[in-house]
Amino acid sequence: MTISAKNFRELRLEGMRRDFGGMNALKDISLTVRRGEFIALLGPSGCGKSTALNCLAGLLPLTGGSIWLDETRIDHLKPEERGFGMVFQNYALFPHMSLRKNIGFGLRMQKLPREVIDAKVEEALALVRLTKQADKLPGQISGGQQQRVAIARAIVVEPPLVLMDEPLSNLDAKLRLEMRAEIRRIHNMIGCSTIYVTHDQDEALSLADRIVVLRDGEMRQVGTPHELYARPAHADVAEFMGYRNILKAQAQSHDGARLRMRVGGAEIAGCAIEATPGRDVIAAMRPEDLTPSEHGPIAASVISAEYRGRDFYGLARTPEGLDLWFRSDIAVRPGEALRLGAPAERVLVYAGGAA
Repeated sequence: MTISAKNFRELRLEGMRRDFGGMNALKDISLTVRRGEFIALLGPSGCGKSTALNCLAGLLPLTGGSIWLDETRIDHLKPEERGFGMVFQNYALFPHMSLRKNIGFGLRMQKLPREVIDAKVEEALALVRLTKQADKLPGQISGGQQQRVAIARAIVVEPPLVLMDEPLSNLDAKLRLEMRAEIRRIHNMIGCSTIYVTHDQDEALSLADRIVVLRDGEMRQVGTPHELYARPAHADVAEFMGYRNILKAQAQSHDGARLRMRVGGAEIAGCAIEATPGRDVIAAMRPEDLTPSEHGPIAASVISAEYRGRDFYGLARTPEGLDLWFRSDIAVRPGEALRLGAPAERVLVYAGGAA
């Protein structure tokens, strides 16, 4: 017997909307998730990602739109009728039940024969590598092991879709890294689709096939990790994807997509990602791309710096008062004068507005 996802082709969200009184928590969310795909819903607190997951799970009714599993509309079904697996942030294990009984709970609710339940539970325990811990209580195992129990309980019912709501946020840094690999391994083995909510861009980049960036209940961009990392479509997406330097600038000249602009007292070059019809633009740079060099166009003074093993990450300030996050291969100290610059292809330029 092999645990695998129930057969389906795609999950479709068509104009999904959720209001709370006069507040639009989700606005016209439309997305197709293919069988076997790993989707990360990424965004800051309050952007609507957990609301979207709860609507998918059936824990919140839609205000508008629909949810389809192949040709079957499911948004009117109760949570238990949708057949999805759910992994919560706080694990939600029964403290008085053994790991074996926790994992088999959903199967018992389906009133399956005892021998079928036992076989599936044993397979799930093996899949999450907890066979030797099967008769322990949740309080007798580590947080990472508890999270694996929660994953096993979600997948043992062979759902077409597994929903995960920030499942690693309660774990320490080492366990988070280990569990990322476990989650992806299990996802690949059982062939289900996974929708994973996180505010951590590193988690999304390492786990997902596609990332959906949400802000204020709207989808700002959908793309592969590489697309989101290298070419965020909007300045707010860039900021969330690690472009910490989001700077007001004035366009000086265009040469196709290449643009020269003035940032504070310096002139730099960048690549236009969206149309920039006026002089006011926004320049976005990652700290790791802004580095000291003898002929760097931006003069700045180091405010602070921290050592991160192979290099230093610091904050510098220009004479005009612009704060810039940068990386240096050599030690830098507060008060030190630097010339900073970034390759033009690593400076992304967006239409003007509030930076």
